[in-house]
Amino acid sequence: MKTKVLVVDDEQSIVTLLQYNLEQAGYEVITAMDGEEGKRRAELEEPDIIVLDLMLPKLDGMEVCKQLRQEKIMTPILMLTAKDDELDKILGLELGADDYMVKPFSPREVIARVKAILRRTQQLKEAADGDSDEGAQINIGKLKIYPEKYEAFFSDQLLELTLKEFELLIYLAQNKGRVMTRDQLLSAVWNYDFAGDTRIVDVHISHLREKIEADTKKPVYIKTIRGLGYKLEEPKQE
Repeated sequence: MKTKVLVVDDEQSIVTLLQYNLEQAGYEVITAMDGEEGKRRAELEEPDIIVLDLMLPKLDGMEVCKQLRQEKIMTPILMLTAKDDELDKILGLELGADDYMVKPFSPREVIARVKAILRRTQQLKEAADGDSDEGAQINIGKLKIYPEKYEAFFSDQLLELTLKEFELLIYLAQNKGRVMTRDQLLSAVWNYDFAGDTRIVDVHISHLREKIEADTKKPVYIKTIRGLGYKLEEPKQE
């Protein structure tokens, strides 16, 4: 069965371009021309990844992303924006997009991003479909992480994490007590050049803190080291 990509964009030329190139790369492509149809197809067709334009009629890309995540649909989302606007990028990430690209873009770059995201998604599925052996376990305070199962618990409650959030958490945990710069985290977790756009790291750190910190303004697990980066450590008190 081919990997299924949902392309949601209201520009027919963009849809045609992406559909042709993705199909040439071996993917099954389904399309939608507005946000409402895109959301409906995401719910019913269960694509492996969504390429989602920001500016859409009926329901914009931000709202589509927000509503899908509220419904616990964690399908990876690559968001497209015609505006090279930092606020748009960050808001998209805060709402649950996994990655973003600014128009104009080359189809080859889109395919490269799609492949990178799907590679991680496949690793997640293989881990989930594996045997029930918990394997290696990382314990940090009330946090329990099972790298091989792609699962993390806090106070014995399963955490709802996107793929990128989980990978970031794993990397920090594997380097417990060590300060990781934003550039190191970009390289290790996203593994391609974001041209110094380290704000993407800050957004995902904020997401993790919301899920494991009692007080996000006074974190005891993920500490900010001013001028350097972040580190995950054993909390002194809980």
